[in-house]
Amino acid sequence: MTGAGRWFDQARFGMFVHWDHASQQGLEVSWPLVGGVFALPQSQSVTVEQYHSSAATFDPQEWDPVALARLARRAGMGYAVLTAKHHSGYAMWPTKLSDWSVARSPYGKDIVAGFVEAMRAEGLRVGLYFSLSDWHHPDYPAFTEEHKPYRFGASPPMPDPATWERYLEFMFGQVTELLTGYGDIDLLWFDGGWERPDWRAAELEAEIRRLQPSIILNDRLPGVGDYSTPEQAVPHAPPSRPWETCLTMNRSWGWNPDDHAYKSSRSLVHTLCEVAGKGGNLLLNVSPRGDGSLPEEQVARLEEIGGWMEHNAESIGGTGPGVDAAQFYGPSTRAGDTLYLHLLMRPYDTVDVRHLPVRRVRSVRELASGRPLAYRTHTGILEGLMADPPGTVTIEVPGDVVGELATVLAVELAPAG
Repeated sequence: MTGAGRWFDQARFGMFVHWDHASQQGLEVSWPLVGGVFALPQSQSVTVEQYHSSAATFDPQEWDPVALARLARRAGMGYAVLTAKHHSGYAMWPTKLSDWSVARSPYGKDIVAGFVEAMRAEGLRVGLYFSLSDWHHPDYPAFTEEHKPYRFGASPPMPDPATWERYLEFMFGQVTELLTGYGDIDLLWFDGGWERPDWRAAELEAEIRRLQPSIILNDRLPGVGDYSTPEQAVPHAPPSRPWETCLTMNRSWGWNPDDHAYKSSRSLVHTLCEVAGKGGNLLLNVSPRGDGSLPEEQVARLEEIGGWMEHNAESIGGTGPGVDAAQFYGPSTRAGDTLYLHLLMRPYDTVDVRHLPVRRVRSVRELASGRPLAYRTHTGILEGLMADPPGTVTIEVPGDVVGELATVLAVELAPAG
């Protein structure tokens, strides 16, 4: 990725925000109205009418995008993505093209505007999630009880050409609203493209890039995209282009009060290290309650990650992949002539890094404290005759420098030549 999108390929850490009016009911976003989905083991199932009913009472007085942006910044995140419209069709901005939006709620305020302004004020890049599918719009057509159970690849029949054209004009219009009403938008995160065969994707992409020349797009508008989006997992081998994996803290995207299966802060930090070591970004999800407040479990984890990032962020943001997996038993990153080794398991006194230019090792330190660490080097007999030989660096790691979440060692190398 080059030019204006270079920031994305070095961000490494961002925030996803999944939320809509049904969070008042403690429901997963969108999926309960179609009976749940296999990918969300704790997704509920409610009638279409019940899911949509809470739009009439949506009044999130505890929503504080400024505090959320500051929390994201403290956690070391470089960008944030809000679900401006999920599959349920509910718009979190006062769209002029439909009355199905926050404008008709008791809250009435433009949630997208507040989010964009708050994130931008904290120096974060701004992204918006937009679902191509719309299970509320009559021209889509709207999802009803008769369409249950939901089956991938077996969506309700396509509407007639005139109706579908009308829906596409509506969809294009909403995308235009988002890209013309809020200043620079750095990223557009599409979803739902699997449902229909024809989104006029090339035309939509051209219009998006005309309106926002510096924007980057994910790969979920079929045939379009600047980066890949594996979901809920770290790929064994990184994709061949810039990539991002989105991840929930528990097993739900939206706020689900019955989902207590939270990953630990240590697990989340380890995932961040693994993703960075493979040159990707981690888009970590938060899910506000119906009143707009964040669950305490999520705040606590972001604060703990932020405490770790306060001392170790230089090993994550702005880095590229470090050494190959065969050289070091753990993730590693690199920035310039500094190699960062992420210790995700407690070492037995020492750790080895193989096939490094051992005569160019200048120092090793534990990153969080800056404490110098003793090390020794070794080469094979024949390699030792070379001017710049590859060999093994053995680093002593005293037990009192091993952190609770992850320990990072910084190896400084002299430039080649």
